[in-house]
Amino acid sequence: MAMAATVRSSVTGFTRSLISTQRSTVARAVVCPNFTSSEHLRNFASGSAPKDVKVKVPVAMFGGSGNYASALFIAAAKANALEKVESELADFVSATTKASTFSQFMKDLAVPADIRVKAINEISTQAKFSDITKNFLVVLADNGRLRHVDTIAKRFSDLTMAHRGEVKAIVTTVIPLPAAEEKELKETLQEILGKGKKVHLEQKIDPSILGGLVVEFGQKVFDMSIKTRARQMERFLRDPVNFDA
Repeated sequence: MAMAATVRSSVTGFTRSLISTQRSTVARAVVCPNFTSSEHLRNFASGSAPKDVKVKVPVAMFGGSGNYASALFIAAAKANALEKVESELADFVSATTKASTFSQFMKDLAVPADIRVKAINEISTQAKFSDITKNFLVVLADNGRLRHVDTIAKRFSDLTMAHRGEVKAIVTTVIPLPAAEEKELKETLQEILGKGKKVHLEQKIDPSILGGLVVEFGQKVFDMSIKTRARQMERFLRDPVNFDA
């Protein structure tokens, strides 16, 4: 919690000092380097730790965000800093989503690369981020990809969960599950999963399902929502009845 508060304070403080400078220096749009073939990204993954350490990504990731997440995983794993980097990245994302001005700053491609890099360097220093997290965010800033940091963080989290042997289960309900019901559901899913894996349960609120719940577990979806049951009943009632059968 202390780290998260520090990051929020750093983001807010820098945003205030940056606004006047940003408005006076932004003159043209920045053409960003290629998303997947950036030499900075390749150097980051290969040069952030001893070269003799071999690391295998636990899950194949595709697309630009997947490439960045994989590069960060390799660098953090080599340095034995997966948990620290995951925590720092989550704190950064959380802080930036609560600072609307800085969030807009990250998404604005008209902001010159040197201004973006300066912002990340100052925030990372104030928040006391590890070198791996700081350097990674600098790569994103330099490549104009800070606007994708939320997606990249989620993909990185997927990799770290897979590394720990965790399987994500998303349960969707109208209101948050009571603690006892959440515990019971988690135990049930754990029994299905068996030993050697650990269930990581995430709750999602969606009033449109009307009631009941939907569980996404691995490649399976258990839809026990009232909305789905109502649709099934509607289809049943609409089907013609053959009284001569």
